Amino acid sequence: MEEMNNDLQVGNTVKGTVVKIEEKHVLVDIGFKSEGIVPISELSNLHVESPGDVVKEGDELTLQIKKVDDEEVVLSKRLVDAEIAWEDLQSKLESGEVFETEVKEIVKGGLVVDVGLRGFIPASLVETYFVEDFADYLNKSLRVKVVDLDKEQNRVILSHRAVVESEESEQKQNLLQSIGVGQVLDGTVQRITDFGAFVDIGGVDGLVHISELAHTHVDKVTDVINEGDEIKVEVLSVDPENERISLSYKNTLPGPWSGVGTRINEGDTVEGTVKRLVTFGAFIEIEDGVEGLVHISQIANRHIGTPDEVLEVGQVVKAKVLGVSEQEERISLSMKELEVQQEKSDYEQYEKDEDSSSFQLGDIIGQQLDDYKNE
Repeated sequence: MEEMNNDLQVGNTVKGTVVKIEEKHVLVDIGFKSEGIVPISELSNLHVESPGDVVKEGDELTLQIKKVDDEEVVLSKRLVDAEIAWEDLQSKLESGEVFETEVKEIVKGGLVVDVGLRGFIPASLVETYFVEDFADYLNKSLRVKVVDLDKEQNRVILSHRAVVESEESEQKQNLLQSIGVGQVLDGTVQRITDFGAFVDIGGVDGLVHISELAHTHVDKVTDVINEGDEIKVEVLSVDPENERISLSYKNTLPGPWSGVGTRINEGDTVEGTVKRLVTFGAFIEIEDGVEGLVHISQIANRHIGTPDEVLEVGQVVKAKVLGVSEQEERISLSMKELEVQQEKSDYEQYEKDEDSSSFQLGDIIGQQLDDYKNE
């Protein structure tokens, strides 16, 4: 920009005071025999409906001379503002400075803002998400960064999205540094996938793998949680460099063994499914996630070499509870005890039936003898 100069020559700058505002121009006292004229088109780099929207009487302005003749001097505020703005924007581009600007127009493809020049925010650089209608952005202040400048092409490209992404990244890093393994946090289910769910825990998403959804096997994530659900999760691991967090939902839920001692007691008869056969016995699932062990010596009321002589995986069996330890998550079972009890019961019933049969036969014979004597 050229130095201030009182010579009325095209390209020089002068200072003047607004003395009158007309419909299409502004009159300015610059110490010339007649007032200088600033056409409405030379007041701003943006579209102006009325000169009064930009200046008011008494304002002191720095102006550039565009035209001089004996009768008038045509001046421009726009050119002076533009030169200052270019220098300012170049500095902001180099420093990455974030600053506020106001949206002046909604145009096809984005927003026009006032940065001393006609700045443009393309639709793709307004937000981190798709915006269908920009009507609400008119006259709104946005925090932006300069992302591209070309003085020759008169191009000024700004981005609000870059500011948001930078702030979100900083917030995310702060959060990643602040959380630790074992913490229990409130979260919101954001997205469901085949392998788990992404949960927002306050500005950053963590993954709850499908294996961490429940204490029992889960076929579908939506069998347990759905998008929008508010849940508590436990932090399993944090990788700040790759911005990855592993979470567990099941660790915040009561386990299948919780309170098992109030549901299953020593001496109870339980029914379950054979889950695994091992050399020393069989594991029987008697509740979801709760397995008891039938030692090989307790499988049958006879000697067996291996559990598969009597049992097979998937078989439903009954067993007697020998002992329960909720703390150690152990339940001891016996199928032999039930077999012994059943045999004892069957034998007692047999003896009872035998006594009853003998009594009835005696009664019949006695009655027949009495009948014979009376003949």
